[in-house]
Amino acid sequence: MQLSIRHETLYRYSQAQAYSIEQLHLTPRSEPQQRVLSWKLHTPGHCVSYGDAYGNLSHMLTFNEPHDTVRIVVEGVVATSALAGGRLLGQDSLSPLIFTVPTRLTEPTPLLAAIAARCLPGADAGKPAGKACTADLMNLAAHIFGAVEYQNGATNVFSTANDAMALGAGVCQDHAHIFLACCHAHGIPARYVSGYIDPGTTGHAASHAWVDVWAEDGDFSGWVSIDVTHNRLMTDAYCRLAIGRDYESAAPVRGVRRGGGQETMSVDALIVPMVPM
Repeated sequence: MQLSIRHETLYRYSQAQAYSIEQLHLTPRSEPQQRVLSWKLHTPGHCVSYGDAYGNLSHMLTFNEPHDTVRIVVEGVVATSALAGGRLLGQDSLSPLIFTVPTRLTEPTPLLAAIAARCLPGADAGKPAGKACTADLMNLAAHIFGAVEYQNGATNVFSTANDAMALGAGVCQDHAHIFLACCHAHGIPARYVSGYIDPGTTGHAASHAWVDVWAEDGDFSGWVSIDVTHNRLMTDAYCRLAIGRDYESAAPVRGVRRGGGQETMSVDALIVPMVPM
């Protein structure tokens, strides 16, 4: 499949800011299952590219002059491949063990550890610690899907996995964090993915978050990509931007500013599937 993507992020400030800095994860990853055919990043300010610790192509955007708006636009076309059972292609240069360490957002609290114990068979079921098959991991995704209603505005970027689970509502970021926390409770490598999805008729935002998790099946040992929000495996309708331990290390746009007044942000993402000629 080919996905035509346009994503605009617009910040407006009620008074001019003296300085701001933004970290951008807005360039699709170079991976065997996706290939960038064209991609452009349009920004004001001073923009420098670099590769981060997780192999994401990132940019640092800075503004040293007074400004009351920041508009960031990316657009291009990405060719994606269908995956068998959500299994990612190729080898990863990073050890999966680095994705067993909880963060502030993915701490496995007693509430989340109890859910993990219920959904992921452990040593008492003859399963080695730190290992799970795809079927068990999909069972966990299905439980979270049923327990946490998708609800815009129920949480914010500072909400933890436990916050969303206790509330019983959240967005794709929260679904991903809960899944990661449950995996961490069992020592199973799992990581956060940010990117885009052709939303089809789901009504969910085209800018999306899901997870990669290390699965141990009879004929396979490696990363499987799961969309907890839609309770399904990743398909060729997805474009991957960045991976990390949680939202904070893989967010498409994240930064700080120096100045007073109020900030408003609007995001417009359009994903259109195309048939290759």
